Amino acid sequence: MAAPLDLELKKAFTELQAKVIDTQQKVKLADIQIEQLSKTKKHAHLTDTEIMTLVDETRMYEGVGRMFILQSKGVIHNQLLEKQRIAEEKIKELERLSVSPCHHMGGFLPKRSYWIFPVLIISNSCCVSQCEGRRSRTWNGA
Repeated sequence: MAAPLDLELKKAFTELQAKVIDTQQKVKLADIQIEQLSKTKKHAHLTDTEIMTLVDETRMYEGVGRMFILQSKGVIHNQLLEKQRIAEEKIKELERLSVSPCHHMGGFLPKRSYWIFPVLIISNSCCVSQCEGRRSRTWNGA
């Protein structure tokens, strides 16, 4: 009687471990993307700040492939603002996806989660009760 239950628990735990590894990889990728977008946003902001100090008649060139195109200060300013806006939107979207309310629904793990073998502890989430049920089954040996 104990052997089928142990196999069932082992299979469930293995599946959960696979989901956790996959989710951790997704969270790590999202963090890397957020960091890269933050750098892009900061670079565009600093460039825009420097450009705005220049005289309006200053000749400015936009790099396109292997050539440069003469552009007005206003056009370059608008492009940099658009770049900052797009980066900010993407950052917000990635942050929204990486902190899903429940990982059982296919979302990512919340940032405030950690493993205590063999239980996943998640604060302020509906997952706590589901994981608590697994823990009591696991620890009771039933």
